[in-house]
Amino acid sequence: MNRLEIQDLHVSVEGKEILRGLDLTVPVGEVHAIMGPNGSGKSTLASAIMGHPKYEVTEGAVLWKGESLLDMEPDQRAKKGLFLAFQYPQEIYGVSVTNFLRLAITERSGKTLSFSEFNRELDEWLKILDITPEFAKRYLNEGFSGGEKKRNEILQLGMLKPEMAIMDETDSGLDIDALKVVARGFNRMRGPGFGALVITHYQRLLEHIVPDFVHVLMDGRIVKSGDKSLAFELEAQGYDWVRDEAEA
Repeated sequence: MNRLEIQDLHVSVEGKEILRGLDLTVPVGEVHAIMGPNGSGKSTLASAIMGHPKYEVTEGAVLWKGESLLDMEPDQRAKKGLFLAFQYPQEIYGVSVTNFLRLAITERSGKTLSFSEFNRELDEWLKILDITPEFAKRYLNEGFSGGEKKRNEILQLGMLKPEMAIMDETDSGLDIDALKVVARGFNRMRGPGFGALVITHYQRLLEHIVPDFVHVLMDGRIVKSGDKSLAFELEAQGYDWVRDEAEA
């Protein structure tokens, strides 16, 4: 079965252990949400999956379709069908959104789309995300607002069509209107050939991107899992009850 498997994962940053034996399986076709307090390791998990060099995997395994990712460079992981939506997308001066997408699609798929096919797909996604055509001519994230950066991440998601997306706090800094647009684009991707790990602080995102499962990450481990109702419990009661339950 096509799935992302994380087994007994230990990750350190500058000698400090952040993830302490994390286990998680996300099949393609399902959306799993990760919630947890600040400092619990949510963004560390996203970065470790995608191979950020700052994050040292000291123990455990990360498997995609049964194949280890740990010896692959980040671009190799992307070519295998993984995608990371950053919490803080980087600006790339001199590279337009259009040119970036064309290059990324070629690298991802190994083939170059015709201009008509590319433009048809791009126009469709610009409409889905309420983005003007002029947006695609701008340099990647250069001078973008927070909402524009997040819409651009979803635009990349839609154009690249990964099998598994890691969404690192995509709702960060979004007002409710922008959140709805981003969620609309994400939900357009949902189906049997697409899975996602959605990392968020807030239940409000999960009102628009309804997960199949919710996991609570604390102190570097998954301590509780449930269905979407777990997110509402966390919103109402906070995390102390989960911590108390885990320590009991």
